[in-house]
Amino acid sequence: MTANLRCRYLGLDLTGPIVASAGPLTGRLDTLQRLEDAGASAVVLPSLFEEEIIATAFHLHDMHGQGTGVFAEANSYLPDLPEMPTDADRYLDLVADARERLSIPVIASLNGMSAGGWVRYATELAQAGASAIELNVYLMAADPADTAATVEDRLLDLVLAVRAAVAIPIAVKLSPYFSALGNVAEAVAGAGADGLVLFNRFYQPEIDLQTLTVVPSLDLSTQADLRLPLRWIGVLHNRVPCSLALSGGVHNWADAVKGLLAGADVVMTTSALLRLGPEHVRELLRGVSTWLDENDYESVEQLCGSMSQQSVPDPDVYERSNYLKVLRHGSAKYLPQFVRLED
Repeated sequence: MTANLRCRYLGLDLTGPIVASAGPLTGRLDTLQRLEDAGASAVVLPSLFEEEIIATAFHLHDMHGQGTGVFAEANSYLPDLPEMPTDADRYLDLVADARERLSIPVIASLNGMSAGGWVRYATELAQAGASAIELNVYLMAADPADTAATVEDRLLDLVLAVRAAVAIPIAVKLSPYFSALGNVAEAVAGAGADGLVLFNRFYQPEIDLQTLTVVPSLDLSTQADLRLPLRWIGVLHNRVPCSLALSGGVHNWADAVKGLLAGADVVMTTSALLRLGPEHVRELLRGVSTWLDENDYESVEQLCGSMSQQSVPDPDVYERSNYLKVLRHGSAKYLPQFVRLED
């Protein structure tokens, strides 16, 4: 008997546990269709950035005004600003078109800058037909004057504001850098989030030694990135009243199974799909299904959380109990052969 892969995330009924997370492949209708055909149970569109919308608006405003004080006919060169499609307009069209074409949930992603921006664009995304909204929160606490409480309050305020503005499910993509992550996760759920995505993977700057400039850098994830979200999914499963999605480091079916065992309702992947194509979703699902059958699981629901912190014989394994053992094992494994451990 083949195991039942159906699951629930954000209150949405999904055909399986593999979700295509935000990235280049989810920004095009043709690849969105390929992802659905391969078995993705939901898709998260690339983020709509309020910062980018504002920058584009200023650029268009400046461009529209150039020359109008010198050449009278310059007023006719460009259409009136209200007639020009904006980044937000194009994104809303993508949401509407994806919902019309696909039979799976379409989750919009939003990165705001201001309280008004979060609420305004969340409202527009809901009106465009998004099945849910993922809040792509980037809070860089670089100011030494900002306390942990200040940063956390900022996060909770925006979740409360968006929750009050829209009726559709919302997920919050959290950073792993909060000082008391468990408490923050519980507070975010209490503020109205229907789900948490662990974790947001910020792109770190690089220093170019040739030009002596700080430059942006983009690296795809590796399987080693799985361990951090795996730990926290395991810790938070059944301890926060909302859905959990694991994001980061899911490259093959075994990674997906581990995430589900730890307690994720769904696992998300982008980097593996960029490397191997949208059809890789089919291989992930096939591997998960085979493993479930071989290990006598009847469903993903039965599997979910069966190795969370609350389910394993030694809960401390998710925290520090094997810390010294790991260090000693690592030393023996990686030290060169000519170095004796007793030295």
